[in-house]
Amino acid sequence: MRLFPSGLLLSWILTGCGGTQSLYHWGHYEDLLHAMYTHPGKAEPPLQIEILSQDIDRAHASGQAVPPGVHAHLGYLLSLQGHMDAARREFETEKSLYPESARFMDQLMKGMTE
Repeated sequence: MRLFPSGLLLSWILTGCGGTQSLYHWGHYEDLLHAMYTHPGKAEPPLQIEILSQDIDRAHASGQAVPPGVHAHLGYLLSLQGHMDAARREFETEKSLYPESARFMDQLMKGMTE
C-alpha cells in the first residue's frame, strides 16, 4: 500500500470537509431565539413574525427546507398575537414536515381550544 504525501492528504481531507451547503435555510431563526431570551423586548412577536415569514419565503425560493422548530415558533408567536387560525396552520405545517413533533404540536393545538 502506498501512502499519500502528507500535503496531498491534508488538502484532500480539507476539501472533503469544507464547502458543504446546509440542509436547511436557517435565516434569522437562531438569532431571533437568542434575542428573545437574552434581551426581552428586543425581538417583539410582530417583528419575529415578519422576519420568520420572510425567511420561510426565502427558503422556499432557494429550494431549501425550513429547519425544525421554525413553523412551531411562528405558530407560537401568532397565537400570542391572537391569530389562532394562522397559528394552527403553522403547527400543522410543523407536524407535517417533522412528524416526530406531532405529539407536541397536538398538545399545543389542544391547549388552544381549552
